[in-house]
Amino acid sequence: MADSLDQITPLILTFNEEANINRTLSGLRWAKRIMVVDSFSTDATLELLAQYPQVEVVQRVFESFAEQCHAGLQLIITPWCLSLDADHVITPEFQAELAEVVAAAPASVTAVLTPFRYCVRGRPLQGTLLPPRFNLMRPDGGHYVNDGHAHRFLPSGRTLAMRQPILHDDRKPLSRWLASQQRYLKQETQKLIKTPQHQLSRGDRLRKRHVIAPFAVLFLCLIWHRGLLDGRRGWFYAFQRMYVEILLSLMLWEARNDG
Repeated sequence: MADSLDQITPLILTFNEEANINRTLSGLRWAKRIMVVDSFSTDATLELLAQYPQVEVVQRVFESFAEQCHAGLQLIITPWCLSLDADHVITPEFQAELAEVVAAAPASVTAVLTPFRYCVRGRPLQGTLLPPRFNLMRPDGGHYVNDGHAHRFLPSGRTLAMRQPILHDDRKPLSRWLASQQRYLKQETQKLIKTPQHQLSRGDRLRKRHVIAPFAVLFLCLIWHRGLLDGRRGWFYAFQRMYVEILLSLMLWEARNDG
């Protein structure tokens, strides 16, 4: 099974990730080559990356997440790519299942869906609002598209799904998270306004209801996903996600009134 991991090249996007990148790379010690597409970081990210001999860095001006990923995929020469954010953590359990999936996957499979678990202060929560994503793919097995502020991979062939999750463990300061949300939610607002209703997911249709979405998210985090069992960490995550939905509702109202 270990040999099957040689068929995978991790691809990581970075921009000022000194608070996270070491944890991401520590879970990738099995990788012979790690491809990093950096958007000209100004903190210690590049110095930290230089400490890992298997890491290759290409710097590229950021256009969008999808374009950065496309640029990275073109540099992958192994049969598989494991596409990661710089705050993702690979566990030993995920690594073991990853080897099994790659070893057994037929040629018709072009992408593999991976679940996520959100961490607060380094500890995984009972549940999360993060949906599964295609993080393992053949470099020529589909293409990326922008989706609001985020991005997603559209596979061109059959797909599989893994059981073990990738951990989302972002340790950047809350002040940076708050600043990022305002930028991201402008993109989400435009997506919700311009996308035809029938093309939106159920969650996005709920977000357009303004008043309902923030309270629905609070219920989902604390009750449906058992966040109450996580104590203060569960409340932190729930308030964080509710804040995002309140801010998005205000931006939607403003955009509609301006229109």
